[in-house]
Amino acid sequence: MSTMTPASSAVSKPKKQKTNAYPFYSPRFWHGMELGPWLKLCVRHHFRVHLFRWPMAALITPTAMMNSSMSFLQRAMYGKQIAETPLEEPPVFIVGHWRSGTTHLHELLCCDERFAWPSTYECFAPHHFLVSESWLPKMLWWLLPSKRPMDNMAAGFERPQEDEFALVALGAPTPYTRMAFPNEPPEYTELLDMVDVPEPVMQSFQQAVRQFLQALTLRKKKRLMLKSPPHTGRVGVLAEMFPGARFVHISRDPMSLFPSTMRLWQSLDAAQSLQAPSHADLEEMVFSWLEKMYAGFEAQRKTIDPAHLYDLRYEDLVRDPIGEVRAIYERLELGDFEAMRPQLEAYLATQKSYSPNKHELEPELREKIRARWGGYMERYGYTDE
Repeated sequence: MSTMTPASSAVSKPKKQKTNAYPFYSPRFWHGMELGPWLKLCVRHHFRVHLFRWPMAALITPTAMMNSSMSFLQRAMYGKQIAETPLEEPPVFIVGHWRSGTTHLHELLCCDERFAWPSTYECFAPHHFLVSESWLPKMLWWLLPSKRPMDNMAAGFERPQEDEFALVALGAPTPYTRMAFPNEPPEYTELLDMVDVPEPVMQSFQQAVRQFLQALTLRKKKRLMLKSPPHTGRVGVLAEMFPGARFVHISRDPMSLFPSTMRLWQSLDAAQSLQAPSHADLEEMVFSWLEKMYAGFEAQRKTIDPAHLYDLRYEDLVRDPIGEVRAIYERLELGDFEAMRPQLEAYLATQKSYSPNKHELEPELREKIRARWGGYMERYGYTDE
C-alpha cells in the first residue's frame, strides 16, 4: 500500500461519525468470534484498545467464551454432516466494490425462493447457527438498529448479509480485521487480489469459506446466492474452489463510489473499532484497495468461462431493475426468470421510498479520482459529466 497523499479538499477529508448511530449495546462483528481467535486478534495488535472501548472489549470476551461452547456443541452434533455436505449446485457470487450496489442487487436476487442466502445472524454466528438460530435471534432482536449506519437500508438478523462477516467471526484471514484496530497497518490485504498469499493463509481462507457454505447448505438445502465485495479480487480462486460458479459483477460511477466508500468506512469504524479512529490513511486506503482489488479481478476473470460472469452497472440496475435481473438470469442460466418475477416486483414496490445518499465533490477531488481510478472508469464506461 502506497504512502498517503494529503487530502486535496475539505470534501475528501473524513468526517467524524457519530458513534450513537450504532448503539453501544448492539452486537459487533467481534461478538461472533470464539475465544481463541478473539484473543489472537487482540494479541496481534498488542491490546491497543482505547480507554473508552475497554468496556466493549470486556463484553466481547464472555460472549466469545459462549461462542466457543456453542461451537463445540455444533461440531459434536453436526460436524460430520457439515464435512460431508456437498454443494450440489455451484454458488452464485455477487461481486463489486463496496457501495457499488452489491447489497441492493443481492436483495433483488434473493427474492427468488429457489435460492438460499446467509442471513445476518448466520454471518454473526457461523460457529453455531445450526444449534442456536431457532431461538437466540428471538431473544436478541432488539440489539440491532433498524437501519444500517452507513446508509438508509434496513437491517435485521433475518436479512441477507455478506459472507465476509462470517469469515471474521470464524477467525479466518480477512482484510475486515482492520475495523477492530483501524489505526494499525491493515492485515491480509493480499486477499484483495490473491497475489503472493502465503500457503497457510490461503488454506485457512479456503477452509473457512467451504465450512460456512457447507453449513449453510446443510441448513437450507438450496443453491446459495452470496455477496461480498472482497470476493471481487478472488473470482479466479472461487471459480477453482467451486467449479461452475456464477459471478455477477456490478460497477458504479466513481464520483459516487469514492465519497460513499469513505462514509462506509467512517461509519463502520465508528461502530466496530476498539480504538478511536484517526482515519489518517483512510483516503489512500480507499484509493489503493480499489486498485488492488480490480487488478486481481481483471487478471482472474480471464480464467473464467465468459458465460459464467455477467457485468452490469448500478445506474442501469436502478433505471431498469426488472430488465437487468432478467438479463442476469438469461446470461448465467439461473432458471426461469418469470417464476420469480412476482416476488421481485413485490419487493421493488416496498423500496419506492428509498433515497440513496447524495454527494458533491470539489473539482480538485474529482481530478484525483480520475487520476487514480481512470482505468476503472474507462473499463466500465464512466465519464465525468
